[in-house]
Amino acid sequence: MSRIDYIHSKIVSAEDAARLVCSWKLKNNEIVFTNGCFDILHKGHVTYLAKAADLGDKLIVALNTDASVRAQNKSPERPINDQFARLQVLASLGFVDLVVLFGEKTPEKLIKKIKPTILVKGADYDENETDPSNKKYIVGSDFVKSIGGTVKTIDLEAGYSTTNIISKIKV
Repeated sequence: MSRIDYIHSKIVSAEDAARLVCSWKLKNNEIVFTNGCFDILHKGHVTYLAKAADLGDKLIVALNTDASVRAQNKSPERPINDQFARLQVLASLGFVDLVVLFGEKTPEKLIKKIKPTILVKGADYDENETDPSNKKYIVGSDFVKSIGGTVKTIDLEAGYSTTNIISKIKV
């Protein structure tokens, strides 16, 4: 298999991800799940994803579609990179095992389908928050805990964000 084919093999549908997770769990693998836009991949993203991967055996990254990024009202020009470019860049990271695209407002439906062992978000969220209306609530955390999983947060790299990068470019 060529390297580009290997990268593309890590980009899967929700159904294929769920099937793979079932087989991984039979081998007692800890399945880590995180999600985001990952628009312009930077040091902060790479550090966060590497730390997430260290929490288990397999890392699944759920990626917002272009439409769902626009629905978040980050800014009119976002995403900078289209979903296909973002999928390929994420899948090229050696510690990312699967990348799955989702178009809903939140990844809750995907989390329920995949049933990860560990749900991870950045420390701008609160793993102990139980009120879904709170901005710090981690979507899917109640479900993951209900199936015996854990929810964790990872400190973010100070000074690294896509918004900061875009601001520097515009200057």
